[in-house]
Amino acid sequence: MERKIRILIAKPGLDGHDRGAKVIARALRDAGMEVIYTGLRQTPEQIVAAAVQEDVDCIGLSILSGAHMTLFPRVLDLMKEQGLDDVILFGGGIIPDEDVPKLKEVGVAEIFTPGASTQAVIEYLRQHVRSAA
Repeated sequence: MERKIRILIAKPGLDGHDRGAKVIARALRDAGMEVIYTGLRQTPEQIVAAAVQEDVDCIGLSILSGAHMTLFPRVLDLMKEQGLDDVILFGGGIIPDEDVPKLKEVGVAEIFTPGASTQAVIEYLRQHVRSAA
């Protein structure tokens, strides 16, 4: 039996709305993945420390606060410092279309904006985690 994909879902920054993160976490769990949800108001340092501790394959950030151009690069820098080169960072939330290519350039694997189906997220992760493993 192959190992389950392990995913950390996190809400960085001061944003207090986590419904989307919980919907994604539940969908991924229902699809057979192991999901660790860190809760609200996590710092990038807390998120990366949890990812190391939990030995995850992916980190998913949900950002609605507008701080995505600061938070994603900070998490990526910390991931590099901790040697998490094989961990996929993806995200979702309220992220303007024009910022998506910039985030991908710095190393974010994929961005799922409002309206993306949970199935799209599941399929993306199944395809990309297995190919990275």
